[in-house]
Amino acid sequence: MKKLDTLLAEKLLQINAIKLQPDSPFTWATGWNSPIYTDLRMTLSYPDVRNLIKVEMARLIMENFGDTEVVAGIATGAIAHGAMVADSLAMPFVYVRSTPKDHGLENLIEGDIKPGQKVVLIEDQLSTGNNCMKCYNTVCEAGGIVLGAVVIFDYQFSLAAKALRRAKLPVITLTNFQTMIDVAMDNDRLTQADADTLLQWHGDPENWTPAGLDAID
Repeated sequence: MKKLDTLLAEKLLQINAIKLQPDSPFTWATGWNSPIYTDLRMTLSYPDVRNLIKVEMARLIMENFGDTEVVAGIATGAIAHGAMVADSLAMPFVYVRSTPKDHGLENLIEGDIKPGQKVVLIEDQLSTGNNCMKCYNTVCEAGGIVLGAVVIFDYQFSLAAKALRRAKLPVITLTNFQTMIDVAMDNDRLTQADADTLLQWHGDPENWTPAGLDAID
């Protein structure tokens, strides 16, 4: 039987929720050039993948954060996944913005967190860790007690790992960058040269500057 991280990485590659283009890189919102782009909202269109993520996230919460009282999805990519997980656990759900909305009540948290409630964050992907940390701080400022975060895909960047360690925020991931590389190689989705390019980028993503950029909104 395949391990969860391997099985999910295969499925994400199959449905193009993870796109690999070493020869025609993307541009992230951070301004980084990248040979990989993830759009995990794509999983919502595939019931088997969507349900796998929901079931495994719920299981991991129960096994690792059994005192959870509220599930909080990090906007915008993890709102739907967080809502599904909360529903399967019969728990309250909120979602957390990284910046206030620009009208109405200008809320950072949509939904109700009562002071002292124990919260688990749901994130679709962990890259720099900035968004996760902003939402962690927002929940804490609202009086919530953040037990940890569950993430679908972890880029395994050292800067994110350091930030999360400083905050003493436990993070559990369903799959990750290295597993995805291994799966892509095993399934002939990457040549060795392409895998080397991805690993080189991973070592210094902020300064990786290939030719032939393909910008993505």
